[in-house]
Amino acid sequence: MNKKISDKDKQDWQEFLNSTDKLENKDQKISSTPKRYIERSIDLHGYTLEEANQKMISYIEECFINGVNKINVITGKGLRSKNLNDPYQSRNLSILKYSVPNFIKGSDHLMNKIISIDFEAVENPSVGNFDIFLRKKK
Repeated sequence: MNKKISDKDKQDWQEFLNSTDKLENKDQKISSTPKRYIERSIDLHGYTLEEANQKMISYIEECFINGVNKINVITGKGLRSKNLNDPYQSRNLSILKYSVPNFIKGSDHLMNKIISIDFEAVENPSVGNFDIFLRKKK
């Protein structure tokens, strides 16, 4: 692809080079100390509902104490859950993907340490994980 530069473009470029106007330095807008997230992940594959909930209590506590900002919780999509065949169990609340975030949301003790839970990811059928954003320890 060999494009010729138009005379107008050449003229504009020459005017720019001869100009005494200063350009804005966009690099100065970027903070010298960028905000860094301390992230951790936990994989709950293979846990029962009770085990997963207990593990999340201790994991959130530990992350909060250690200044972690973001926890990525891997639950899986629940597609292979044996609970889907049981008509006496709730389809959503028997699958970790749905039950773990609801368990956390229902705990005032845990929610005092949490800014937000990414419920959009929880509701997305093609996603098998969600994020929890933690508050800073005071």
